[in-house]
Amino acid sequence: MNCPLHYTLNLIGNKWKPLVLFHLLDGALRSGILQKKVPDISNKMFTQTVRELEKDGLITRKVFPVVPPKVEYKLSERGRSLEHILRSMDAWGLQDQNE
Repeated sequence: MNCPLHYTLNLIGNKWKPLVLFHLLDGALRSGILQKKVPDISNKMFTQTVRELEKDGLITRKVFPVVPPKVEYKLSERGRSLEHILRSMDAWGLQDQNE
């Protein structure tokens, strides 16, 4: 049996995944807006991150048939289940920064 923490960190434990997930907690966002909310992420890394999160079932991607293409991301039910963890990490960071 694998360690549960190891399993979780494999899903969300890189520099960008928690940030993308956190910014989707308040609802779906268009691709460009979401990318702007994640400071310093390159186009390549953003694309790789959202693809991995989608593959792992943490976010969903919806493409609208318009020109130019409109892509929207939102948390899946599985991704939504990480809300407590993400908000706790945010609160800890806020508290620690202010000490």
